[in-house]
Parts: sequence; structure tokens; C-alpha cells
Amino acid sequence: MSSRRTASLITLGCARNEVDSEELAARLEAAGWRLDDDDPDVVVVNTCGFIDSAKKDSIDTVLAAADSGAKVVAAGCMAERYGKELAEALPEASAVVSFDDYAAIGDRLDDVLAGRPLVPHTPRDRRTLLPISPVERSAHAVHIPGHGELPEGLAPASGPRTLRKRLSGGPVASLKLASGCDRRCSFCAIPAFRGSYVSRRPEELLAEAAWLAAQGVKELVLVSENSTSYGKDFGDLRALEKLLPELAAVEGLARVRVSYLQPAELRPGLIDVIAGTEGVAPYFDLSFQHASGPVLRRMRRFGDPRRFLDLLQAVRDRAPEAGVRSNFIVGFPGETEAEFGELAGFLEEAGLDVIGLFGYSDEEGTEAARLDGHLEQEVVDERLATLSALAEQLTAQRAEERIGSDLEVLIEEDLGDGGYEGRAAHQGPEVDGSVTVQGIGLVPGQIVRATVVDAEGVDLIARIKAGP
Repeated sequence: MSSRRTASLITLGCARNEVDSEELAARLEAAGWRLDDDDPDVVVVNTCGFIDSAKKDSIDTVLAAADSGAKVVAAGCMAERYGKELAEALPEASAVVSFDDYAAIGDRLDDVLAGRPLVPHTPRDRRTLLPISPVERSAHAVHIPGHGELPEGLAPASGPRTLRKRLSGGPVASLKLASGCDRRCSFCAIPAFRGSYVSRRPEELLAEAAWLAAQGVKELVLVSENSTSYGKDFGDLRALEKLLPELAAVEGLARVRVSYLQPAELRPGLIDVIAGTEGVAPYFDLSFQHASGPVLRRMRRFGDPRRFLDLLQAVRDRAPEAGVRSNFIVGFPGETEAEFGELAGFLEEAGLDVIGLFGYSDEEGTEAARLDGHLEQEVVDERLATLSALAEQLTAQRAEERIGSDLEVLIEEDLGDGGYEGRAAHQGPEVDGSVTVQGIGLVPGQIVRATVVDAEGVDLIARIKAGP
């Protein structure tokens, strides 16, 4: 075995995967591995298995890593979801590991480096793996990231951890509220390979938030498969409402943002806290997925245009300048022209800041894949193109409506020549637009007050506001 034992991590997919990679990095260092992106012995690819394009990207990344001459290990959602099948289809990978391997990832990489074969796992439905009880959970002490591990068996292998090593700098970091999902949307396979919803204890989250703040983080982005479910598994439906003000009060943090909110679970009390708590961004990442009532019921979701518009009005009554984004699936099985028109009409009324659109595609093992009424791909593509053009127009219009308004912008990057890139409270990282601030002597991590003077699509241009 090489005495160097160096590894590199490549992360694909969502912010939850990014946190997983930082946890893996900490576990590897604790096991004596050194992280080295330039000449690693082993490359770990944290894959995404969400939709077809993400799966293709994951496979292409594994193949490219294998071409480098390093041994390659496939981890993450796609590896968990397909296991043995992926290993057989992708012999270029030295190993395909499961979430169950994460706690001993250093040992697994030792095996790979030594040429010891790893038997790939046979995927199983993780919804059948029940989390531990609240009593068992509360009996364990809080562990600060980087300073110890959760006791064996405290949570499912795919669930909460505390070990973490930041892999990128910058003033923004994600904090994983929970792992898994208890909802049964007919189009989604995530619960089957991520497991049932497991919330992390508030004490543990506050400890990790303080640790991140000490690393220079100014904005904390709370992530999970469904943040509105936080606390349900330990019997507290108001857990997130209580947690947010405590996180916002952590010394060093300037802004806390919540992502992945389920509209059917967004209670008035939670709206009040997000919209009205100092230090919490008035930002609503609402997972609508569609607007037509019949389509939503086929998706095993709830709502209709009137209920969604009433929800948006409730948000804006409390915070008129709140940012709202959502994703939508176009061409779901059985979607009629009228139902598609209902979705388009909703978007025209909703005034969303950002609209994410996906053409429907079957996911293996889901109820939707077995539904009647699948549309021809040509129809799905046509509807997606139509709605994309509308969404681009509507979101650009929404951005223009912000011209003349004052924003608090978190500076993230110096662009040179007096320009700085950052984000306002209504803009989430990566998925939304940004603000280019014109000024002098600004630094990443600084929050400045600026006036919007122009808009380019969903992006804004602002000038530092003079005076108090």
C-alpha cells in the first residue's frame, strides 16, 4: 500500500451532497488520509442520482477520473441507489460504496488502495429502516464538528453526522437539518435510497453553526429534503420556528436562510418567523411542482392555484420584498392542455423571483413511471420550451420591479475594476440570481447596503448607498 494515502473528493448534485462530502473529508483525515486534488491515490466521486442528466454527469465524471490514473470510488446517491448494478456497468470504478460505508470510509479506501475487492451492496428500500427513538437520541451528548464522532448506531448511516471539514472557502455554508424524507410524491425516488426523515437535534445544529461561524461563515443555508418536516420525528411541529431565532443569534452569523419548504406544511407561525426575524432571510424556497389540482393529486401532492396564490399573499403581507422561488415539472403523465394552461396562468399571477423547470422523465421504481397517459417526448419538450420562455420573461420583469429598492448584499467575490458579486436576502446561492455591486474597498463576507440601479435577467446591478 502507498504510504501517501492521498484522496480527492469530487461533489456533484445538491447542497446536501456538498455537506456529505465535507463530512467524508473529515472522516478521511481522521483516518490518516490526506486530501490532495493534484495527485491523489484515490478519487471519490460523490454522485447525484436525481434525474437522467445528473446520472449521466455522474458517470462521465467517474470515467474522466479513471482516465487520470487514480483509483476511483463512486459514492453518493447514484452509488447508493444502484449499488451492484452500477458496479457491473462501470468497471472503471474500483469500488461502489453505500451510505453504510461512510462511517468507515478511511478503511474502505485502504481496501481500494491495497487492491482488496469490495463487494458492492444490493440496494434496499431505506424507508423500511426506522430511525432511533427520541429517548435514545436525547441520551447522547452533542458533538462539535471535527471534535469526535456520533456513537455507533445513533442514526442511520445516511443520516446526521457531526464530523466536517470545509472544502471551499467563502462566507456561505450549508447546514444539514435532517436526512431522508417521509413524503411519497409519485415522481420521486429519493425516499427509497435516502431513507425516512431523521431530524438532527437543535443542540447539535447550534454547535455546528457556531463552528461554521468560527470558520468565517456569514450566511448559513439550512438544507434537507423537506425543511418544513424538521422536528416531526421527535414530536415538535414548531421545532424549526424555535430553531431559526437561535441560529440567527449565533455570534458571527449575519444571515440564516431556509431552503426546501413544502407548501402544504408551511404553517402561519413559520411564515411569521421567516418573514419577521432579524437575521433570518425573508426567503421562501417553495416546492410547488405544479399548480393544477388534478396533476398535483396524481403527483400525490396537495394544492391548486388559488391555495398557492393565497399562500404567496400571506408571505407578502408579512414581507413585501420577500424572495420566492419554486420548481415545476412539465409534462407529467396525464397533463392535459388545460392543466398545462393552468400552470402557465399561475406563473403569470405568482410573481416568483426564480422559476426552475424540468421536463418530466420516468424514474425507476416510482409510481409515476407506472401511470397511464405518458406524453410523447415531443409534447413534453414543446411545453417545456413554451414555459421556459414565459418564465424568463416573468422573472426578468420581477427583477426590474426591484430597481430603485435598497438591498443588504453579502459580498462574495471581488470581480475587479470596482465590481463585486454578492447576493441579497431574496437570492439563494447557486440557484438564484446575484447582485453586482459597484464600490471600492469591499471584501468577501461584508454586508453592504446598496440601491438597485439596473437588472439583467434575474441579476441585479446596484450601487453602494451613501449615508446611514
